[in-house]
Amino acid sequence: MKVRAMKLGNHLSLALVAGALMLSPAKAQTPLTAYTDANGFIDVQALTCAQLAGTYQEDADMLAAWYSGWYNGLAKKHFAHITRAKSGEHQLILYCKAHPGVKIIEAIDVLMKDEGK
Repeated sequence: MKVRAMKLGNHLSLALVAGALMLSPAKAQTPLTAYTDANGFIDVQALTCAQLAGTYQEDADMLAAWYSGWYNGLAKKHFAHITRAKSGEHQLILYCKAHPGVKIIEAIDVLMKDEGK
């Protein structure tokens, strides 16, 4: 009888934890399409860190690749370093989570300057 009561207690504890997790406010992710204009374009110079940090991972990946291409094009660099790009995206997202009001292009500027030090 004691073992059965312990099992019931464990199941009840798990149910309570699961219920608490379901009731806790989950931060909904926003697709990038929410930031498009009437013609379907996104003003990449106006996007904020909060928007990057709050979007789906595949959207963040796409944006990071776009920004990388943009900056590499400005620098006339014609190569991609995949590992470095993924690390850069990770650093950008960490920075953006800590600075949600900053525009993404400003965050990239800060990170690029820090990298140059």
